[in-house]
Order: sequence, then C-alpha cells, then structure tokens
Amino acid sequence: MSIDKPATNPDQEHQSPQPSSDEERLHQLGYAQELARSMSAFSNFAVSFSIISVLSGCLTLYGFGMNTGGPALITWGWPVVGIMTLFVGLAMAEVCSSYPTAGGLYYWAAKLAPSRGPAWSWFTGWFNFLGQVAVTAGVDFGAASFLNALLDLQFGFTATPAHTIMLFAVILLAHGLLNTLGVKLVSLLNNVSVWWHVFGVLVIVGALVVLPAKHQSASFVFTHVVNNTGWHSSLYVGLLGLLLAQYTFTGYDASAHMTEETHDAAKAGPRGIVMSILVSLVAGWILLVGITFAIQSYDGALNSKTGVPPAQIFIDALGATGGKLLLLIAIGAQFFCGMASVTANSRMIYAFSRDGALPGSRLWHSINQRTKTPTNAVWLAAGGAFLLGLPYLWNTTAYAAVTSIAVIGLYIAYVMPIFLRLLQGDRFERGPWHLGRWSKVIGTIAVGWTLVISVLFMLPTSSPVTTDTFNYTPIAVLVVLGFAGIWWLVSARKWFTGPKVQGSAEELAAIEHELEF
Repeated sequence: MSIDKPATNPDQEHQSPQPSSDEERLHQLGYAQELARSMSAFSNFAVSFSIISVLSGCLTLYGFGMNTGGPALITWGWPVVGIMTLFVGLAMAEVCSSYPTAGGLYYWAAKLAPSRGPAWSWFTGWFNFLGQVAVTAGVDFGAASFLNALLDLQFGFTATPAHTIMLFAVILLAHGLLNTLGVKLVSLLNNVSVWWHVFGVLVIVGALVVLPAKHQSASFVFTHVVNNTGWHSSLYVGLLGLLLAQYTFTGYDASAHMTEETHDAAKAGPRGIVMSILVSLVAGWILLVGITFAIQSYDGALNSKTGVPPAQIFIDALGATGGKLLLLIAIGAQFFCGMASVTANSRMIYAFSRDGALPGSRLWHSINQRTKTPTNAVWLAAGGAFLLGLPYLWNTTAYAAVTSIAVIGLYIAYVMPIFLRLLQGDRFERGPWHLGRWSKVIGTIAVGWTLVISVLFMLPTSSPVTTDTFNYTPIAVLVVLGFAGIWWLVSARKWFTGPKVQGSAEELAAIEHELEF
C-alpha cells in the first residue's frame, strides 16, 4: 500500500496538482475560507476518535450484545467488524484527500459521478444528514441512560423513560452551547477526549482485571453464546449481534467534514479517518474482553434496575463506590463523544445548506461573525437528534432502532462516493494520500460490506414482532428517502446542480475579507 506518495504511474491514474496552501486548494474546489482554520492533524483525528468512542458505543449497546449472541459475538464480532470498517475508512480516506471540503461525502459524489452528478449528490447528502442526526441522538441518548443510572444509584433518581428523555434534552442543550462558543474550545475538548478515552479504557479494564474476586473463564468469554431474541437461527442472531460493533464504528466521516478547519487537510483528514478506526479497534476490543471477563452475574446484569447492564457489572465486580467511579468515566467519554458528534453534524448541515439542499438553507448556512462557526446549524443538529430520540417515551426498543438508522444512513452515504470512485477507475485524480494499486480491491470490499449491513440492520431484532419490538428503521429510512425523492422529482432536480462554487477568485477573496480573517 502506498500512502502519502505521489502516483508512480501517470498512465494509470492522475495525480492532482498540489496547491501551495489549504486555502488555495479550497479555492480550486470553489469555496471561500469562511470557517476558522485552526485545527491540527491531531485535533482532526480527535474528532472522529471521539465520535467512534468505544466508551460510548461499546457500553451503551453492551446489553443488546448480551441478548443477541452473548459473549462469543461480543468478543469476536468486534475485530471482524473493525477490520471490515477499516476497508470502508481506507476507501473514504483516499477520496477525502482529493476533495478536502466540509461537504465531504455529498461533494465527493457530485464530483465523481460520471453522469447525473446532482442526483447522486442530493441523495448522498440526505442519507449523510439522516445518519449524522441519528448518531448524535444515539450517543447522547446513551449518555443520558448512563447518567440516569448513576443518579439512580447515588440519589434515587429512578431510571424511567421520562427521566432519561429529560437528561437527554439537557445533554443536547449543553452540547449545543459548547459548540456555539467556537471551534478552538471544541478542538481543545476533543484533544482532552482522546486521552480521556485511552486512559479511561486502561483504568476500567485494569480495575476489572485486578479487583474482582472472581472472573469468567476464557471458554465463557470466547465461546459462550446467548440467544434471548426469540429467533431460532443461530446465524441470524449472530449477524444481528454485529450491530454493537458496527454502530460504534460510525461517525469517522467527521474528519472529512472538519477539513476546512484543519491545517494540511489533504493529508490530515485521511489520516484522521484511518487512525481513528485503528486506535478504536484496539482499544474497543480490550475494553469488551475486560468487561466480559468481569461479569459476576449474567442475568443480574441484564435485569439491573438501572437499565444499564455495564453499570451493574461494574458494581458487582468492584462494589458500589468503585462501580460508580467507572460509570463516571464512561459518562465523561460519552459526553465528549456527543459534543464531537454535534460538531461534525453541524458542519455537514452548514455545507449542505451552502449549496441550498436543506429547507431554510440560508438560515442553516449562516456563520457567527464572532466565533466563525455555523451556530444555527449546531442547533438544528441538536434539535433533530432530540426529535429522533423522543419515541423512547412510548417504545423502549427505540434506541436499538436509532442505532440502526445511524449505521444505515451513514453507510449508504459512505458507500455512494466509494462506488463512484470505483467507476472512475484510472480517471480518478489522486490526492497526496492514496492507496496505490490496492484502491480497487479495498473499494470493492467496502461496497460489499456496506450492502450486507444495510440490509441486515433493517431486519427485526426480536421475535415475535409486535408494536413494542418492531424495528422502525425501515420506516425512518423510507421517510427520508421518500421526502428527498419526492422533493427531487417535484422541484430540486430543476434547480439543484450539486455543490455550488461561490464565484471567481476575486469573489472568494471578497467573501473572506467580509469575514475579517
């Protein structure tokens, strides 16, 4: 694999001309430098790593994994999904290097489509929007559930749907406020988040290895299967169990959405995507194995009054005080994760609105003159996430559906530009970060895997299927597809031409001058 080197065979693929600066490359792509470019490569990686957040995804869906495959699927599903996700991330990273813009996926689709570019861009953008909102909802809802468990243990604040939704709203409000204060603060907190996650995993696993009086056997951790779904097919249940890992491995497109705010974006963005997946792959597997070895009572954890099995595992293994401390570490990580998710979501909304593709685009594209951030887009991201989480009030299986929506929405958006890049073949213009001769193989695997999980996670997760256990993921996907499709046929196809360039070099300079950079 060739990375960070120019193409060696100009007859096979073209090497795009390298600009003298990030701003010049952005101008070549048709945009002014409206956002403050103050993020380092590490900060760019930190955003995606924080959104993947092994202390969020692994823990919030751990109970789902306990019912859907049990220890064996929790342990082995993670590396399998992580490796397949790495293929998707590598394929995305190569395209990101060629087009380092905040629009990310939908911009790539427009540029790579051999024909009907606006249509590809339109639907890629809408699925990316759906997935981003669902990730924010899933992350902050998980944080609310864990916070409710802690408050229940400490103060008797019962873990009820109404209380969880109330905490969900408070957390989203906090994330909205933090993101309105400017990218420098968010960047700093994301840097802190990386080390919080790394040391958090080490502390949690270290405590669970050293302190409990007993541990589960290796046979239990690596081979024991549990099926509480009601389905009788072991293969089907095993595939459903992959949702725990696949939901966690989402949101790494954040590095692409933050490229207009990152130095050396054509290299830093792709590296951020790939490194966030690799580091999470290692850290998450260590975390899951450590927790599974520490289970004292499987049924007790599943039936915990807190509603959060990992919380009960911590308490059973370490006692009330130790369990609460580990729970606090997890909640902190989930808070960082949700904050980064709102950041990335708002940048996608900003870019999509810049091209007129969302209702009220002028409002969502507005830039705060003081902080140089898309404040209105931040609040749309938070508000949309809240609406997506509300069904939990009357359907307690809604959280699993939200996570499925996040996976499907994002991965459909991920795969469209990857598929189009494959169609480009030798005509694709590489950026400074590329995959060399491995590009087509990796892209093909990425497309195949995405097709599998897109079908899988729309299937019912529990049997018998009732109004309480119904997976409403297909409905949410069809609503967005129907809305975007009808709008496209009735109106948008007449005026949406894909990503809009903002003008000539003089016009771009005028826009930047008005923003007083």
